[in-house]
Amino acid sequence: MSYYALKVVISALLIVAISEIAKRSTGFAALVAALPLTSLLAFVWLHMEAAPSERIAELSGQIFWLVLPSLVLFLLLPFLLRHGLSFWMSLGLSVAATAGCFLALLPLLRRMGVV
Repeated sequence: MSYYALKVVISALLIVAISEIAKRSTGFAALVAALPLTSLLAFVWLHMEAAPSERIAELSGQIFWLVLPSLVLFLLLPFLLRHGLSFWMSLGLSVAATAGCFLALLPLLRRMGVV
């Protein structure tokens, strides 16, 4: 198996594992999903590909700032679902609001030299 295929398989298994865990325990699935496993995998893949430490540090810092607007999705989605909106409408509005927050934050992050 090629290195690229191994990366895809491991990453996909992580997503499948979280969705399967959620069928049994949403709390535990939320804990696993909240762990920065995707980021950790990205750091490991970069390190194994001999990326400079500065590149990994830069990625880590950028992830921190870009996590902030993504929190809107996790606040808005359950709010909308609990107030009777359909799943797809709730998801769409949550994604749109999150995208809006990203777009609003990007100019500030550019001025700060983060992205």
